[in-house]
Amino acid sequence: MAAPVVFKPPGLSIDEEARVRSIKSGKGRAAPEDQMKRKTPDVVIVGAGGHGKVVLDILRADGRYRPVGYVDADPSLTDSYVGGLPVLGAVNALPRLRQQRIKRAIVAIGDNRTRLHYAGVLLEQGFELVNAVHPTAFVSPNAKLGLNVVVAPHASVVTECTVADSAIINTSAVVDHECEIGEGAHICPGAVLAGRVRVGRAAFIGIGANVIQCRSIGRFAVVGAGAAVIEDVPDYATAVGVPARVLKVSPPDALEPANR
Repeated sequence: MAAPVVFKPPGLSIDEEARVRSIKSGKGRAAPEDQMKRKTPDVVIVGAGGHGKVVLDILRADGRYRPVGYVDADPSLTDSYVGGLPVLGAVNALPRLRQQRIKRAIVAIGDNRTRLHYAGVLLEQGFELVNAVHPTAFVSPNAKLGLNVVVAPHASVVTECTVADSAIINTSAVVDHECEIGEGAHICPGAVLAGRVRVGRAAFIGIGANVIQCRSIGRFAVVGAGAAVIEDVPDYATAVGVPARVLKVSPPDALEPANR
């Protein structure tokens, strides 16, 4: 496997570079008066892969939080830079970051089960989970977002939608009125959900898929790229094609986490 590309763009401010250096050195504990002066809270990103880069871009564009680094399970990434931010270590680096008064985190991992797992780890360690919503996305003031939610560029979350914790509404996806998106679900780029669609926990709606109004996608179900769903998709099922047909149903034990 090729070594990770180290890319450190010149866009970090002097303040950001100083903060990164202090965190990496383990001397990042801010004095109370410094915390009062800092208006933009620090956030650590869990997951330094492709989706992690997307979430970094969203956080920077939004400006509500200041990303200070990544945590990633791949030890070869430690001390490298991804998108100009350092990879601070594996999950065992989280207690040290909490000691440095980094209170906020977001999980940027595309796999639904893995994302749910790390969200639980962060909550157990006392982190506050934050959302990443791109400025070009539309989120209705009547919609409700949980925690650890990503809404990518040009996505739409329309009136009276509910998006549960750790869900992803990816680039240019449309979640129309009164939809319910379950915990850890992923609505992929360009997917379109008509009104009142229900998507179960950790379900996956593939790129460019379409779901007509009032249909239900079961928990841990998979809808293939480009599919047109005109009937309900059961729990644990994989549905593909136009119109979508169930290809297989996986055993629940193969999908559900042991503690759920």
